[in-house]
Amino acid sequence: MKPLRAVAVGAGHYLPDRVVENAELESMMDTSDEWIRSRSGIERRHFAAEGQKTSDLAIAAARMALDNAGFEASSIDALVLATATPDQTFPSTATRVQHAIGMTGGFAFDIQAVCAGFIYGLANANALIVSGQAKRVLLIGAETFSRILDWNDRTTSVLFGDGAGALVLEAAPADGTPEDRGILSTNIYSDGQYNDLLYVDGGVSTTQKAGVLKMQGREVFRHAVAKLAEAGEEALLTSGLSVEDVAWVVPHQANLRIIKATAQRIGIPMEKIIVTVQDHGNTSAASIPLALSVANQDGRFQRGDLLLMEAIGGGLAWGAATLRW
Repeated sequence: MKPLRAVAVGAGHYLPDRVVENAELESMMDTSDEWIRSRSGIERRHFAAEGQKTSDLAIAAARMALDNAGFEASSIDALVLATATPDQTFPSTATRVQHAIGMTGGFAFDIQAVCAGFIYGLANANALIVSGQAKRVLLIGAETFSRILDWNDRTTSVLFGDGAGALVLEAAPADGTPEDRGILSTNIYSDGQYNDLLYVDGGVSTTQKAGVLKMQGREVFRHAVAKLAEAGEEALLTSGLSVEDVAWVVPHQANLRIIKATAQRIGIPMEKIIVTVQDHGNTSAASIPLALSVANQDGRFQRGDLLLMEAIGGGLAWGAATLRW
């Protein structure tokens, strides 16, 4: 019996209607378009409308991904939602999405690994498919980070945006070689000693409030470049491939300087890097699936292309994955 691979068969995304250019932020705080661009590469971002929830963004991205795959929601066995900004403390935002899209069976759950959430989600979705527990998995990353920004902190509040991205994965028999389509490797890591580098200063059991985002930007940058490069190299090694085999890198869209420094360290030219941070800002768990869907919609991916994905977020939690499109 041939082994199973989790093959990507559909992608989708959603961005709120409100576009916030850097110039708008200049009127809100002591910052400038030049300052934001030079430090992050960000030119604009999208913010959710009043009353618009993380689940609303996720539902829209999920529907687009299902349309792209040609599937009905009722055919999905598992829905995995990566988010650090859920609608409620409980139940999971995933179950709200499950009901809204018409997924009448199977199961749904949230994953919380902040910006690394989508990579953690890929690891879980892959395990569900390879083990035979699910034949089709809808994996979503969705965030409304605008709800937890400190508008008195110009160094962090200008970096983030809202959005959602989704990927439909389906079980398919494979030969068990690096030439197979689908997920070839997922490598995830965490180290709690770095909790204070990037966190939200609130929570149910501490302040009973959502809190706002706090970040030591310089330290996060230093860890991000080293850890992302190592994770990317390990993911390629695990899948039996090399840098030369990579068609595209789809990195977490946190900061253009981090993206460039990581690419240089791994040895991959910028021409092979999918970059959307200029238009979306840092959308945390949504950033990789958002970038995947945008690039797929633009026709950049060809069947058989090897994709390397990598992300790091609060925790610190980080990881990388390889997928043959």
